[in-house]
Amino acid sequence: MQKIKSINLLLAALFLISACHTTTQKDQAREEQKFTSNTPLPEWSKDAVIYEVNIRQYTEEGTFNAFAEHLPRLKELGVDILWLMPVHPIGEKNRKGTLGSYYSIKDYKAINPEFGTMEDFKALVEKVHALDMHLILDWVANHTAWDHPWTETNPEWYLQNEAGEIIAPVEDWTDVAGLDYSNHEMREAMTEALTFWVKEANIDGYRCDVAGMVPVDFWESARTAIEAVKPVWMLAEDEEEIALLENAFNANYGWSFHHIMNAVSKGEQNASHVAAYFNKTDTLYPAGSWPMQFTTNHDENSWNGTVYERMGEAAKTMAALTFVVEGMPLIYSGQEAGLNKQLEFFEKDQIDWSQGEKMTSFYQTLTQLKSDNPALWNGEFGGDLKIIETNDTESLFYFSRQKDENTVIALFNLSENSISAFAENGPTGTFTDYFSGKEATLPVNGLLLQPWEFRVFVK
Repeated sequence: MQKIKSINLLLAALFLISACHTTTQKDQAREEQKFTSNTPLPEWSKDAVIYEVNIRQYTEEGTFNAFAEHLPRLKELGVDILWLMPVHPIGEKNRKGTLGSYYSIKDYKAINPEFGTMEDFKALVEKVHALDMHLILDWVANHTAWDHPWTETNPEWYLQNEAGEIIAPVEDWTDVAGLDYSNHEMREAMTEALTFWVKEANIDGYRCDVAGMVPVDFWESARTAIEAVKPVWMLAEDEEEIALLENAFNANYGWSFHHIMNAVSKGEQNASHVAAYFNKTDTLYPAGSWPMQFTTNHDENSWNGTVYERMGEAAKTMAALTFVVEGMPLIYSGQEAGLNKQLEFFEKDQIDWSQGEKMTSFYQTLTQLKSDNPALWNGEFGGDLKIIETNDTESLFYFSRQKDENTVIALFNLSENSISAFAENGPTGTFTDYFSGKEATLPVNGLLLQPWEFRVFVK
């Protein structure tokens, strides 16, 4: 769903304020208790890169079968998890635009006929699996379309005003009706629908829309029911409710870092804010879980601008950063082709794939970098991020990550100025400069970085 931008910005600001203060008592308790996620974690997610698929805009046809022709290309790109935006029939009552929002669900157990048939969808899942990739569905548990059959058969399953009328969960979400999670029959129906797709189509998990607006205990019981069918991986569209990561979800959204990257790109913040974020994440995330890091997604692109509008000359730098810091990197449909327009959300607006070669090569290098280096893997599969002090903490973000015998050293100039880097207590030794393939000797003392330039050294 479209986010209320001011709320997200407020959350990011609060996160930064908290990052500048001493560790709280709650954080200390978590550290002492070795705060750990109990959520089942599939092995295949350990080094995965996630890719968001916008079926409507992906091809001229806008169908599963047309998208399936891109699977070999995406395998070559190096992505592992394909997240499909909702594939269900879209409500017609109170619809926004001509085609409506994917997130206005009319039937949880059916396929949007614009995309194809159930058989087409199942065939797509099989093709994804044949390429050793995984597919997760976008799930909308917080609300339905106004013409979902439940609104007639079970109106008591919905939020209602004092007059007994069904209402939207948020005032300007006029195309959807909010569900009431105090109703246990509705919970059972929702859980049964979630298990349906795992049983019938063999999908590998879910990205759950506005997950924080649905009670944590529902997600926990639903995850147990889904796991009884097969192991899955689940992503929460949430950052505030960390309890979601304890027993239900494997990852959430790195919105705070996303907003920091936007602000740094505009000169409103600097590298010290990036350092503050990563100094804080270890106390916020249960061990074994992680944030999804991104420079764009369907909401950011359609509502807040393209990566080039928001990040300008820093766009590639920030993309690279999401692949080497802690968390799972996301690529949104068309980013590998240099997508430089805001896609319409409620209308047909096909992605232009004609300019893709240069950015495709860039993303292939990033996915290979992550795959080749266990230090960069996700959660506890990878290495902790340790910040290295430099001569210019407002411009330079310098850090190391190590896992067993693998070490990655990354140096980013997060400014529009040329900077000579010095790190008196930085790492030493012989490394490989990953992007050039040349041998590099550290320390970096005197290394000149151009505006937004970055270097990644591996051993």
